[in-house]
Amino acid sequence: MELRNMTLINSFFLIGILQDSRFPELICVMIIFLYLVAMASNGLLLLFITMDNRLHVPMYFMLSQLSLLDLLFTSVVAPKTLVNYLGGQNTISLKDCGLQMFLALTLGSAEDILLAFMAYDRYVAIQHPLNYMIIMKPKVCWSMVATSWLLASLSALGHTIYTMHFPFCRNQEIHHLLCEIPPLLKLACADTSQYKFILYTMDVTFLLIPFSAIFTSYTLVLSAVFHMLSAQGRQKALFTCSSHLTVVGLYYGAAMVMYVLPSAYHSTQQDNIVSFFYTIVIPALNPLIYSLRNKDVLGALKKVIGKGPQNRNFST
Repeated sequence: MELRNMTLINSFFLIGILQDSRFPELICVMIIFLYLVAMASNGLLLLFITMDNRLHVPMYFMLSQLSLLDLLFTSVVAPKTLVNYLGGQNTISLKDCGLQMFLALTLGSAEDILLAFMAYDRYVAIQHPLNYMIIMKPKVCWSMVATSWLLASLSALGHTIYTMHFPFCRNQEIHHLLCEIPPLLKLACADTSQYKFILYTMDVTFLLIPFSAIFTSYTLVLSAVFHMLSAQGRQKALFTCSSHLTVVGLYYGAAMVMYVLPSAYHSTQQDNIVSFFYTIVIPALNPLIYSLRNKDVLGALKKVIGKGPQNRNFST
Protein backbone atom coordinates (compact mmCIF):
# COMPACT_ATOMS: atom_id res chain seq x y z
CA MET A 1 0.00 0.00 0.00
CA GLU A 2 1.24 3.45 -0.87
CA LEU A 3 1.91 5.46 2.30
CA ARG A 4 3.75 8.51 1.01
CA ASN A 5 0.63 10.71 1.03
CA MET A 6 -0.59 9.46 4.42
CA THR A 7 0.21 10.90 7.83
CA LEU A 8 1.40 8.14 10.16
CA ILE A 9 0.15 8.22 13.74
CA ASN A 10 2.48 8.23 16.74
CA SER A 11 -0.14 8.64 19.47
CA PHE A 12 -3.72 7.58 20.12
CA PHE A 13 -6.84 8.60 22.02
CA LEU A 14 -8.18 5.86 24.30
CA ILE A 15 -11.98 6.11 24.10
CA GLY A 16 -12.92 3.63 26.81
CA ILE A 17 -15.83 2.92 29.08
CA LEU A 18 -15.60 6.31 30.80
CA GLN A 19 -15.82 8.32 27.61
CA ASP A 20 -18.65 6.20 26.19
CA SER A 21 -20.72 6.11 29.39
CA ARG A 22 -23.74 8.28 30.15
CA PHE A 23 -22.60 8.40 33.78
CA PRO A 24 -18.79 8.72 33.66
CA GLU A 25 -18.54 10.08 37.21
CA LEU A 26 -20.25 6.96 38.59
CA ILE A 27 -18.01 4.66 36.53
CA CYS A 28 -14.96 6.62 37.69
CA VAL A 29 -15.93 6.14 41.34
CA MET A 30 -16.48 2.43 40.68
CA ILE A 31 -13.03 2.08 39.11
CA ILE A 32 -11.38 3.89 42.04
CA PHE A 33 -13.25 1.71 44.55
CA LEU A 34 -12.54 -1.57 42.75
CA TYR A 35 -8.88 -0.67 42.22
CA LEU A 36 -8.43 0.10 45.91
CA VAL A 37 -10.19 -3.16 46.82
CA ALA A 38 -7.97 -5.09 44.40
CA MET A 39 -4.79 -3.49 45.76
CA ALA A 40 -5.76 -3.96 49.41
CA SER A 41 -7.18 -7.49 49.16
CA ASN A 42 -4.44 -8.90 46.93
CA GLY A 43 -1.75 -7.12 48.93
CA LEU A 44 -3.11 -8.45 52.24
CA LEU A 45 -3.46 -11.96 50.86
CA LEU A 46 0.18 -11.87 49.77
CA LEU A 47 1.14 -10.59 53.22
CA PHE A 48 -0.80 -13.27 55.09
CA ILE A 49 0.58 -16.10 52.97
CA THR A 50 4.12 -14.83 53.49
CA MET A 51 3.80 -14.34 57.25
CA ASP A 52 1.77 -17.35 58.39
CA ASN A 53 3.67 -20.64 58.49
CA ARG A 54 0.46 -22.64 58.11
CA LEU A 55 -0.01 -21.17 54.65
CA HIS A 56 3.44 -22.22 53.43
CA VAL A 57 2.02 -25.04 51.33
CA PRO A 58 1.80 -25.34 47.51
CA MET A 59 -1.88 -24.38 47.26
CA TYR A 60 -1.36 -21.04 48.98
CA PHE A 61 1.93 -20.43 47.22
CA MET A 62 0.11 -20.72 43.89
CA LEU A 63 -2.65 -18.49 45.25
CA SER A 64 -0.08 -15.85 46.19
CA GLN A 65 1.17 -15.86 42.60
CA LEU A 66 -2.39 -15.41 41.34
CA SER A 67 -2.79 -12.43 43.67
CA LEU A 68 0.46 -10.95 42.37
CA LEU A 69 -0.73 -11.30 38.77
CA ASP A 70 -4.10 -9.72 39.59
CA LEU A 71 -2.46 -6.83 41.43
CA LEU A 72 -0.12 -6.11 38.51
CA PHE A 73 -2.79 -6.66 35.83
CA THR A 74 -5.23 -4.13 37.24
CA SER A 75 -2.37 -1.67 37.84
CA VAL A 76 -1.52 -1.74 34.13
CA VAL A 77 -5.02 -0.48 33.24
CA ALA A 78 -6.82 1.29 36.10
CA PRO A 79 -4.32 4.11 36.96
CA LYS A 80 -3.89 5.11 33.29
CA THR A 81 -7.66 5.13 32.80
CA LEU A 82 -8.21 7.30 35.88
CA VAL A 83 -5.35 9.71 35.11
CA ASN A 84 -6.63 10.21 31.57
CA TYR A 85 -10.18 10.92 32.69
CA LEU A 86 -9.39 13.08 35.73
CA GLY A 87 -6.71 14.99 33.81
CA GLY A 88 -9.03 15.69 30.91
CA GLN A 89 -6.71 13.99 28.42
CA ASN A 90 -7.02 10.49 27.06
CA THR A 91 -3.92 10.27 24.91
CA ILE A 92 -1.33 7.50 24.88
CA SER A 93 1.86 7.47 22.83
CA LEU A 94 2.68 4.69 20.37
CA LYS A 95 5.47 3.40 22.64
CA ASP A 96 3.31 3.48 25.76
CA CYS A 97 0.53 1.74 23.85
CA GLY A 98 2.93 -1.04 22.89
CA LEU A 99 4.19 -1.32 26.47
CA GLN A 100 0.67 -1.50 27.89
CA MET A 101 -0.25 -4.13 25.30
CA PHE A 102 2.81 -6.26 26.16
CA LEU A 103 2.21 -6.06 29.92
CA ALA A 104 -1.52 -6.79 29.65
CA LEU A 105 -0.93 -9.75 27.32
CA THR A 106 1.84 -11.13 29.54
CA LEU A 107 -0.14 -10.89 32.77
CA GLY A 108 -3.40 -12.13 31.27
CA SER A 109 -1.72 -15.10 29.55
CA ALA A 110 0.29 -15.97 32.66
CA GLU A 111 -2.93 -16.08 34.68
CA ASP A 112 -4.47 -18.31 32.02
CA ILE A 113 -1.64 -20.84 32.41
CA LEU A 114 -1.37 -20.50 36.19
CA LEU A 115 -5.05 -21.39 36.65
CA ALA A 116 -4.36 -24.67 34.84
CA PHE A 117 -1.43 -25.42 37.17
CA MET A 118 -3.63 -24.62 40.17
CA ALA A 119 -6.18 -27.16 38.91
CA TYR A 120 -3.37 -29.74 38.69
CA ASP A 121 -2.40 -28.86 42.27
CA ARG A 122 -5.97 -29.65 43.44
CA TYR A 123 -5.90 -32.91 41.45
CA VAL A 124 -2.69 -34.03 43.17
CA ALA A 125 -3.97 -32.97 46.61
CA ILE A 126 -7.14 -35.06 46.29
CA GLN A 127 -5.92 -38.00 44.20
CA HIS A 128 -2.53 -38.41 45.89
CA PRO A 129 -2.85 -36.84 49.37
CA LEU A 130 -0.04 -38.92 50.94
CA ASN A 131 2.46 -37.91 48.26
CA TYR A 132 1.17 -34.37 47.79
CA MET A 133 4.13 -32.56 49.36
CA ILE A 134 6.55 -34.81 47.49
CA ILE A 135 4.97 -34.28 44.07
CA MET A 136 4.30 -30.57 44.63
CA LYS A 137 7.68 -29.78 46.14
CA PRO A 138 8.95 -26.16 46.05
CA LYS A 139 11.07 -26.66 42.91
CA VAL A 140 8.05 -27.96 41.02
CA CYS A 141 5.91 -25.01 42.17
CA TRP A 142 8.54 -22.47 41.17
CA SER A 143 8.94 -24.23 37.82
CA MET A 144 5.19 -23.92 37.21
CA VAL A 145 5.24 -20.21 37.99
CA ALA A 146 8.34 -19.65 35.84
CA THR A 147 6.74 -21.57 32.96
CA SER A 148 3.62 -19.39 33.20
CA TRP A 149 5.66 -16.19 33.03
CA LEU A 150 8.03 -17.44 30.30
CA LEU A 151 5.38 -18.73 27.89
CA ALA A 152 3.18 -15.70 28.48
CA SER A 153 5.96 -13.15 27.97
CA LEU A 154 7.25 -14.83 24.80
CA SER A 155 3.76 -14.97 23.31
CA ALA A 156 3.07 -11.35 24.32
CA LEU A 157 6.38 -10.13 22.91
CA GLY A 158 5.78 -11.76 19.54
CA HIS A 159 2.23 -10.40 19.25
CA THR A 160 3.22 -6.92 20.41
CA ILE A 161 6.15 -6.58 18.00
CA TYR A 162 4.13 -7.85 15.05
CA THR A 163 1.09 -5.69 15.85
CA MET A 164 3.12 -2.52 16.37
CA HIS A 165 5.02 -2.96 13.08
CA PHE A 166 1.88 -2.04 11.13
CA PRO A 167 1.59 1.60 9.98
CA PHE A 168 -1.32 3.39 11.69
CA CYS A 169 -2.84 6.25 9.74
CA ARG A 170 -6.61 5.84 9.59
CA ASN A 171 -7.72 7.22 12.94
CA GLN A 172 -6.26 8.10 16.33
CA GLU A 173 -9.20 6.85 18.36
CA ILE A 174 -8.94 3.43 20.01
CA HIS A 175 -12.46 2.62 21.17
CA HIS A 176 -11.35 0.40 24.00
CA LEU A 177 -10.37 0.57 27.66
CA LEU A 178 -6.71 -0.22 26.92
CA CYS A 179 -4.36 -0.88 24.03
CA GLU A 180 -5.27 -4.36 22.84
CA ILE A 181 -4.65 -5.99 19.49
CA PRO A 182 -8.16 -6.21 17.92
CA PRO A 183 -9.14 -2.53 18.30
CA LEU A 184 -5.64 -1.40 17.29
CA LEU A 185 -5.67 -3.43 14.09
CA LYS A 186 -8.75 -1.51 12.99
CA LEU A 187 -6.54 1.59 12.70
CA ALA A 188 -3.84 -0.04 10.57
CA CYS A 189 -3.58 1.18 6.98
CA ALA A 190 -2.38 -2.21 5.76
CA ASP A 191 -3.94 -5.60 5.08
CA THR A 192 -4.29 -7.33 8.46
CA SER A 193 -6.74 -10.08 7.46
CA GLN A 194 -4.14 -12.87 7.47
CA TYR A 195 -2.76 -11.81 10.84
CA LYS A 196 -6.28 -11.58 12.28
CA PHE A 197 -6.90 -15.20 11.29
CA ILE A 198 -3.56 -16.31 12.81
CA LEU A 199 -4.28 -14.26 15.92
CA TYR A 200 -7.73 -15.78 16.35
CA THR A 201 -6.34 -19.31 15.95
CA MET A 202 -3.57 -18.69 18.47
CA ASP A 203 -5.93 -17.05 20.98
CA VAL A 204 -8.31 -20.01 20.80
CA THR A 205 -5.42 -22.46 21.20
CA PHE A 206 -3.87 -20.49 24.08
CA LEU A 207 -7.18 -20.51 25.94
CA LEU A 208 -8.45 -23.98 25.11
CA ILE A 209 -5.30 -25.95 26.00
CA PRO A 210 -5.21 -24.73 29.66
CA PHE A 211 -9.00 -24.92 29.85
CA SER A 212 -8.89 -28.54 28.65
CA ALA A 213 -6.28 -29.29 31.31
CA ILE A 214 -8.51 -27.72 33.96
CA PHE A 215 -11.55 -29.66 32.73
CA THR A 216 -9.61 -32.95 32.77
CA SER A 217 -8.18 -32.27 36.24
CA TYR A 218 -11.57 -31.51 37.75
CA THR A 219 -13.23 -34.46 36.02
CA LEU A 220 -10.74 -36.71 37.80
CA VAL A 221 -11.07 -34.71 41.03
CA LEU A 222 -14.86 -34.96 41.12
CA SER A 223 -14.69 -38.68 40.35
CA ALA A 224 -12.36 -39.15 43.32
CA VAL A 225 -14.44 -36.91 45.59
CA PHE A 226 -17.68 -38.78 44.99
CA HIS A 227 -15.95 -42.06 45.79
CA MET A 228 -14.79 -40.80 49.19
CA LEU A 229 -16.27 -42.69 52.13
CA SER A 230 -16.19 -39.70 54.47
CA ALA A 231 -18.96 -37.14 53.98
CA GLN A 232 -16.83 -34.56 55.79
CA GLY A 233 -13.93 -35.29 53.44
CA ARG A 234 -16.17 -34.86 50.40
CA GLN A 235 -17.50 -31.56 51.72
CA LYS A 236 -14.02 -30.22 52.45
CA ALA A 237 -12.70 -31.25 49.03
CA LEU A 238 -15.65 -29.73 47.18
CA PHE A 239 -15.38 -26.52 49.18
CA THR A 240 -11.66 -26.22 48.41
CA CYS A 241 -12.25 -26.73 44.68
CA SER A 242 -15.33 -24.51 44.44
CA SER A 243 -13.33 -21.28 44.95
CA HIS A 244 -10.93 -22.14 42.15
CA LEU A 245 -13.76 -23.20 39.82
CA THR A 246 -15.53 -19.87 40.48
CA VAL A 247 -12.37 -17.93 39.55
CA VAL A 248 -11.87 -20.11 36.46
CA GLY A 249 -15.47 -19.51 35.39
CA LEU A 250 -15.13 -15.73 35.73
CA TYR A 251 -11.78 -15.51 33.97
CA TYR A 252 -12.41 -17.92 31.11
CA GLY A 253 -15.95 -16.66 30.60
CA ALA A 254 -14.71 -13.11 30.01
CA ALA A 255 -11.68 -14.26 27.97
CA MET A 256 -13.77 -16.45 25.65
CA VAL A 257 -16.27 -13.67 25.01
CA MET A 258 -13.39 -11.32 24.18
CA TYR A 259 -11.11 -13.62 22.17
CA VAL A 260 -13.05 -16.71 21.05
CA LEU A 261 -16.39 -15.18 20.09
CA PRO A 262 -16.17 -14.28 16.35
CA SER A 263 -15.74 -10.57 15.61
CA ALA A 264 -19.14 -10.45 13.89
CA TYR A 265 -20.75 -10.85 17.32
CA HIS A 266 -18.71 -8.08 18.95
CA SER A 267 -19.68 -4.48 19.56
CA THR A 268 -17.55 -1.63 20.91
CA GLN A 269 -19.74 -1.24 23.97
CA GLN A 270 -19.68 -4.96 24.71
CA ASP A 271 -15.88 -5.14 24.38
CA ASN A 272 -15.47 -2.17 26.72
CA ILE A 273 -17.68 -3.79 29.35
CA VAL A 274 -15.90 -7.15 29.06
CA SER A 275 -12.44 -5.53 29.27
CA PHE A 276 -13.58 -3.54 32.32
CA PHE A 277 -14.75 -6.81 33.88
CA TYR A 278 -11.56 -8.83 33.40
CA THR A 279 -9.03 -6.04 34.04
CA ILE A 280 -10.68 -4.29 37.01
CA VAL A 281 -13.59 -6.30 38.44
CA ILE A 282 -12.06 -9.81 38.45
CA PRO A 283 -8.77 -8.76 40.16
CA ALA A 284 -10.88 -7.26 42.96
CA LEU A 285 -13.12 -10.33 43.26
CA ASN A 286 -10.52 -13.13 43.14
CA PRO A 287 -8.91 -12.61 46.57
CA LEU A 288 -12.33 -12.17 48.15
CA ILE A 289 -13.58 -15.43 46.60
CA TYR A 290 -10.57 -17.31 47.95
CA SER A 291 -10.38 -15.72 51.40
CA LEU A 292 -13.79 -14.72 52.79
CA ARG A 293 -14.84 -18.29 53.66
CA ASN A 294 -11.35 -19.73 54.01
CA LYS A 295 -10.62 -20.57 57.63
CA ASP A 296 -6.86 -20.71 57.09
CA VAL A 297 -6.71 -17.21 55.58
CA LEU A 298 -9.06 -15.76 58.20
CA GLY A 299 -6.93 -17.43 60.87
CA ALA A 300 -3.84 -15.81 59.37
CA LEU A 301 -5.58 -12.43 59.52
CA LYS A 302 -6.31 -12.87 63.24
CA LYS A 303 -2.76 -14.07 63.84
CA VAL A 304 -1.17 -11.11 62.05
CA ILE A 305 -3.38 -8.63 63.87
CA GLY A 306 -3.09 -10.30 67.25
CA LYS A 307 0.46 -11.61 67.44
CA GLY A 308 2.38 -9.86 64.69
CA PRO A 309 4.33 -11.32 61.78
CA GLN A 310 6.37 -14.48 61.60
CA ASN A 311 9.03 -14.29 58.94
CA ARG A 312 9.45 -17.47 57.02
CA ASN A 313 9.46 -17.82 53.24
CA PHE A 314 8.36 -20.57 50.86
CA SER A 315 11.71 -21.70 49.56
CA THR A 316 13.60 -24.64 48.25
